[in-house]
Amino acid sequence: MQAIIPVAGAGARLRPLTYTQPKVLISVAGKPILSFIIEQLQSIGVTRFVVVLGYLGEKIKDYIDEHYPNLDVQFVSQEHREGLGHAIWCAREKVNMQDDLVIHLGDTIVETDFNRVIRSNYSTLCIKKVEDPRKFGVAELDQDGFIVHLAEKPVIPKSNMAMVGFYYIKETAVLFEELNKNVEAERRTNNQFQLTDALLGMMKRGIRMKAQAVENWFDLGKKEILLETNANLLKKSGDMRQDQGIIEHSIVVPPVSIAADAVIRNSIVGPFVTIGEKTELNHSIVRNSIIGSYARLEDVVLQNSMIGSDASVRGSSQSLNIGDNTEIDLRGENQQ
Repeated sequence: MQAIIPVAGAGARLRPLTYTQPKVLISVAGKPILSFIIEQLQSIGVTRFVVVLGYLGEKIKDYIDEHYPNLDVQFVSQEHREGLGHAIWCAREKVNMQDDLVIHLGDTIVETDFNRVIRSNYSTLCIKKVEDPRKFGVAELDQDGFIVHLAEKPVIPKSNMAMVGFYYIKETAVLFEELNKNVEAERRTNNQFQLTDALLGMMKRGIRMKAQAVENWFDLGKKEILLETNANLLKKSGDMRQDQGIIEHSIVVPPVSIAADAVIRNSIVGPFVTIGEKTELNHSIVRNSIIGSYARLEDVVLQNSMIGSDASVRGSSQSLNIGDNTEIDLRGENQQ
């Protein structure tokens, strides 16, 4: 089985973190988002991957090459961000049209019975009930769980079932025929080529699609959702403590994920904290936060914060969102 992972987005809602780091390489529960996706897909039998690159694409390629050297993966570029349908269309020359296809959005973590999805006799779209469906692609269902209509960010939704970014397609060739028709005809919705429109075209040709509700869906486009996801995944890991590094005169309150070569001194860490490799904490209290690699924290009190890689923070604070290669001194010029 094959999968397309589109990761071309700029992650604008996560700036300044995403000025220098792709969103999919931000770690939650000790692992980059992209790793969760790749390993989840491998667990259900995906053996071939196509990754659609865009913003900071070389960093994503380098990460995959380094951490998954044996992965059967090909990379394509979406030179201009013209919608999810366009991103999938860009992968057309790398896809086996005779094989089933999984599409997994690169900024989404989904929890459900994926084996049930791929055992289905029908193409299947994963969905979840949401409070405001106007922000998402929406599926209308019949009483048997078949999809009868799809709409992309409808102004007046007729359903509150949002598509969560996991699609299992059995009729791969037909999907790409519909994508190609839309691109050639410049057929757009909300000024973009939408995957939803191609799926609708498949349905109009008589292809039936099922829906499967998911248990959990983390749409990782905002700091608050990333922190919530980090906490939830750490909870699922139980009493998770990766504390093989130097931990001196400190208290660690699980669940946490601490890189093996991190250094924690005179600090309180946790719960719900992820700390990257070669990061150092001294005289600090950190909870419900994600700290990148090679960061330095001293004399700080942090909660609900995200600190980028190679950042330095000194002083006292409560909630921060700091990008990579940043230095912040909150102690004041008269303090030592």
